[in-house]
Amino acid sequence: MKVYNKLVRDKIPEIIEADGKECKTRILSNDEYIAALEAKLNEEVAEYQADKNLEEMADVLEVLQAICTARGYSLEELELTREKKAQKRGGFKEKIFLEYVEEKM
Repeated sequence: MKVYNKLVRDKIPEIIEADGKECKTRILSNDEYIAALEAKLNEEVAEYQADKNLEEMADVLEVLQAICTARGYSLEELELTREKKAQKRGGFKEKIFLEYVEEKM
């Protein structure tokens, strides 16, 4: 028996059972769900950092979208907030790397 104790995608139990195995699951409370999503985000970001591929990027985005919804925001609100911030402070397209800031005397 392998113990996971982590949030998994909705179809994972079906996939496990189709493979002839048994699994035990439970439904999380809202607070547990948000905490599990935040842990999952760390896991997915680490996987992206290791592999740097499109599938891992998609996993990070999936978790971010789930966190947004779980916290009561719409994906449209998220995108509007992102756009406003980009208009006010810019995005990351120019590849600007800030080395230091000096106080003027």
